Amino acid sequence: MRAAGHRSTVAHAIAWLLGALLLLFLAVPIILLVAFGAAGVGDAIRDPDTIAALETTFFTATSATLIAALCGTPIAYALSRVSFRGRSVIAAIVDLPLLIPHPVAGIAILLLVSRDTAFGSALLDMGLRVVGTPAGIVAAMLFVSAPLYISAAREAFARVDKQFEFVARTLGDTPWTAFRRVTLPLARRGLASAAIVTWARAVSEFGAVVVLAYNPKVVSVLSYDRFTTGGLAQALPIAATLVLVSIVPLIALRALRYDRSNEAVS
Repeated sequence: MRAAGHRSTVAHAIAWLLGALLLLFLAVPIILLVAFGAAGVGDAIRDPDTIAALETTFFTATSATLIAALCGTPIAYALSRVSFRGRSVIAAIVDLPLLIPHPVAGIAILLLVSRDTAFGSALLDMGLRVVGTPAGIVAAMLFVSAPLYISAAREAFARVDKQFEFVARTLGDTPWTAFRRVTLPLARRGLASAAIVTWARAVSEFGAVVVLAYNPKVVSVLSYDRFTTGGLAQALPIAATLVLVSIVPLIALRALRYDRSNEAVS
């Protein structure tokens, strides 16, 4: 019995040690980045190139998030509530972009929207150029972040008891009215969390964006550009600024989860 207890204690200690090592590996590089780059953040956010990159990043990430929410919410609801032929195929298509390396994702989108393709040529005829424009950045951000929104929104709808919808239907509501008046309000915090995660993912995207639109630069591309042209010292303030920006949605997520836990307790 003592030997078994000793082995259990050793295994427990090793498990905690391995977990602590992984946490350190995740935390220390970010801490070092902020510590070494923080001194230059003030100058960075006054730099016209950084200001322009931040504006472009916020605008395109917000646009991608709004499109993901508008188009992805019906998909998430259908995957959560409706049984139909091909449901697993739709779910696989939604998840596929998460498995593709992001530069490859950018190349895949380029095959659709470049001027040499039928679709890209049609867009040009309508006066819409995607490659090398904010539209290209939005397309890249949307491709890599929309699956996160759909997945999180699907979970938010799944947490809403179907009985509430059923009661609303028995009281005369149409399916759309029941969704709008019952399901959507009950899932709103989960949907808000999904949108925040989507926005944060869009802001941090680099690989797909750099293929479709190196210019105008978003913050991640500007950081890479400064690194390749001026070295680590030039890139650090921009990189630290991006990390600090990324903390904002993290705080918002924690606030939403805190409110949800308080609601559950009450």
